This record gives sequence, C-alpha cells and structure tokens, in this order.
Amino acid sequence: MKLTIARFFEIDNPLIKYSKNITSQDGEDGVIEHIIKTIAPENSYCVEFGAWDGKYCSNCFNLIEHGGWSGAMIEANSEKYKELVQTYASNVKVSCVNKFVQFDSPNSLDDILDEVQAPENLGVLSIDIDGNDYHVWESLKRYHPELVVIEFNPTVPNDVIFVQERAHHITQGCSLLALILLGREKGYELVCCTRWNAFFVKKEKYSLFGIQDNLIFRMYTPIQDGRIFQGYDSYIHVTGFDRLVWKGRIPVSSENFQIMEKEQRVFSDVQTLPRDAT
Repeated sequence: MKLTIARFFEIDNPLIKYSKNITSQDGEDGVIEHIIKTIAPENSYCVEFGAWDGKYCSNCFNLIEHGGWSGAMIEANSEKYKELVQTYASNVKVSCVNKFVQFDSPNSLDDILDEVQAPENLGVLSIDIDGNDYHVWESLKRYHPELVVIEFNPTVPNDVIFVQERAHHITQGCSLLALILLGREKGYELVCCTRWNAFFVKKEKYSLFGIQDNLIFRMYTPIQDGRIFQGYDSYIHVTGFDRLVWKGRIPVSSENFQIMEKEQRVFSDVQTLPRDAT
C-alpha cells in the first residue's frame, strides 16, 4: 500500500537564513534582529510572556541585554518570577510582572501594559503560553506592536483553521493558518516562520522585506503534516504523523485509529475475490 503526502509548493521562507540563537530556541534571535533592522521600530520596547526566568528560551533577552532595549517581562509562576527578578535586578529599564495574562480586565494584556506604561506602538511582542496564544493576541486592543512573535501548534496541517477553546485549563494551541487570518484582521502580514513561531509585521511595512509570496504553503511545512481518511471498507488510514510529539515519542499507526472490528471492515456493495485468489 502506497501512502504519501504530495508536495506542490517549494518552501521559500527567505528570512530563515538569518536564524541565530542567543537565548531563543529555534533561531528566533537572529530573525528578530533582521526584522528590527528592516522595520526600524519607533520604540525600542519589548514585551514577553510567559517569560520564565527572563532568559531560558527567551525571544527578548538578546534585545534587552545586547541591544539596550527596555521592556516588560511577564511571568505567572511565582517561583520562576523570583528568578526573573534576579535576571533583571540591575536593569532599571525592565519591568518584571508576576501576573497571569487573561483575556479580560483586570488582568488583560492591555491592562498589564497600561500598568507598566508601555508605549502604544511597542517594538516587539513575544507570545508563548502553550495554548491560548491566539486568544491573548485577539484580546489586545489598545496596543499595536510593530513585530509580533507568536507560537502556534506545528503539527496542524497548513490548510486547517484550528483554535483551541478560549479556556485557561486547555493547552492545545492554534494553527498557523488561524494566526495568519487573525493577523490580517488586525493589520499584520506574515514574514517568517521557525518551527513553531510565526513573525508578523504591520502590513504597511511588509513590502520592505521583498517577499514575493507569503502564502502559507511557501512559508512553512508542519513538523508533522498528518492526514486521516477512510477506505470504502471503513478502515481508517493515517499518514503524516508516526509518533506523538510531546508525550515520549510514542509511535502512532493506523491501527490506533480503528473504530470497527476487523471482521466488520468490509464494503458489502462490491464484488471481491477471496484474499488467496489469483
């Protein structure tokens, strides 16, 4: 049985060549540096949450530590917040905030940015909360970052619009396509993708990058591009993801998805030969 996914587009993600890690996880530091040089933001002010200790997998540490930026680092976990405060203890240009960012007042992102007196057109906003990233960006109304770096679920196919339920106890994430559509509603265009982060700039500065086509299929291929379909006999076929990504790399096969018992998986409206017939 032949089971593959055809590729009709060649990836052309031009900014990925600038990838570099200082504290970021997958080359984001270098991409951010290049974007900042290109768009020349009005304010050298960045915001990141969840910030952890302010350094681990941070997309803003490099801007603050080596670029002289100011900003706000937001972390809900009280123990991580203590480490965050230690990281920036000697930097008076950084506000450390121990709050859980919510969708509505009094702890919406707008409210927290009001509290730290962030500039309305701040330079960089980094959103990485493993779940409600989409909903928090959607809830932002009064602030308009020049660059938004936001995490998406890298196992969702490019043609799927998926957004998890708007609830803090759920951690499923959203698809890249969902973020692209939200970004356009908010006046942003996609300029780059790493494995699980998307980079959006204001649409009026998109042309500065000379990107010929930011169609999702040219910019990104999911780390697992899965498909599920069924045969006439109700056998469920699975292709494009052979193991779980975040749970011990447990193998996944079509057999894990069968709903009907083997003897029930027949298509009675067609004539067939016995299995051993020539």
